[in-house]
Amino acid sequence: MTQISEFGEFGLIYHLTKKIKLTNSSTVKGIGDDAAVLDYNDKQVLITTDLLLEGVHFDLVYVPLKHLGYKAAVVNFSDIYAMNGHPKQITVSLGVSNRFTVEHLEEIYSGILLACKNYGVDVVGGDTTASLTGLTISITCIGEAEKEKIVYRNGAKGNDLICVSGNLGSAYMGLQLLEREKLVFEGQTGNIQPDFAGKEYILERQLKPEARKDIIEQLAKKGIQPTSMMDISDGLSSELIHICKQSNVGCRVYEDKIPIHIQAAQMAEELNMNIVTAALNGGEDYELLFTCSIDDYEKIIGLKNVGIVGHITKSELGMNLIGRNGEEIPLKAQGWNSLKG
Repeated sequence: MTQISEFGEFGLIYHLTKKIKLTNSSTVKGIGDDAAVLDYNDKQVLITTDLLLEGVHFDLVYVPLKHLGYKAAVVNFSDIYAMNGHPKQITVSLGVSNRFTVEHLEEIYSGILLACKNYGVDVVGGDTTASLTGLTISITCIGEAEKEKIVYRNGAKGNDLICVSGNLGSAYMGLQLLEREKLVFEGQTGNIQPDFAGKEYILERQLKPEARKDIIEQLAKKGIQPTSMMDISDGLSSELIHICKQSNVGCRVYEDKIPIHIQAAQMAEELNMNIVTAALNGGEDYELLFTCSIDDYEKIIGLKNVGIVGHITKSELGMNLIGRNGEEIPLKAQGWNSLKG
C-alpha cells in the first residue's frame, strides 16, 4: 500500500486525476489551474453540493469504497435532474485520515469516474486535505437547463397529479439488511458470511443508487412540463410536505398506489416492519417526485417506471395519506435527520 504522504498534495491530485478526459463543450478548462472555466452561453446554470461524513452518512464496515464514490457522485446528479436539468461538471473534495492509503483513494475515484462516465459528467476540480475524524467526501455539481424548463418546488397547483418514479422503501430496507448482518458479524467468531441471497436488489438500491436521467428524458420527449419536482432523498412524506408548503397547497396520496418492490416488502416482513412506513420515511431512494397538470394524464400513464400516487388539493384540506380503508392520516416529516441528537 502506498502512503498518501509519499505523493504530497499536488502529486496526489495529479495521480488521481491524470486520466480524466473532458467531454462537455461547456467545459473550457478543468483541473490544473486556480479555477475551472465553464461556458454556458444562454443556458441557466444549476449548482448543488452534498457532504458525506463517515459514521454519519456511511459505514465502511459494509460500504465498499468504489460504491461510496459512485453514490457520492450520483446523489448530486439527482439534485440537478430534480430541477429538470442536466449535470455537466463536478468538483470533488476529500478529507482523509492517515488510515487511508493512495489505493483507497483510487477506489473512491474509480467509483466517482464510473458515475461520471455513465452520466456524461466531467470532473473539473476539487481539494484533498487531512482529517482527524475519518473520511469526508464533498461533491459540488454544476448543471445546465433552459430557463423555461427549470422546475422548482413551489409550482404545484390544485388538482395536479402527484407522480413518483420507480419504487420506494427499497434503499431503506437494504440499509436495514446491512445493519442486521453487521450485528451478526460483530457478534460472531470465525468465518461468518452475510446472508444476502435473494436480496440483491435492495442492497444495490442502498449501495449503488441511480439518478433518474431516464425520467427527465421521457418527460422532455413526451412534452410534459412538471409543475413542481424534487428527488426523494429524505422520504416521500418529507418531500411532499416540502412541495405543499412551498406551493401553498395540500395533497392526498393513496397508500395502495405507493410503488413497492417485492424484495423490500419481503425484507420488511422478515424484520417485522411496516413497508409503507419505510416507503414514506426511509429515504435514499433518489427517485423523482413531481406534480403535473391533470391535462397530461394520458401522457403520464404512457411513461415507463412512473406511477400516479395522488393529487394536489387546497391547502386548507391538509396533507394526508389515504389508507386502504379510506381513512385520512396526516403526513409527518419523519425522514432521517443527521442533525438530530
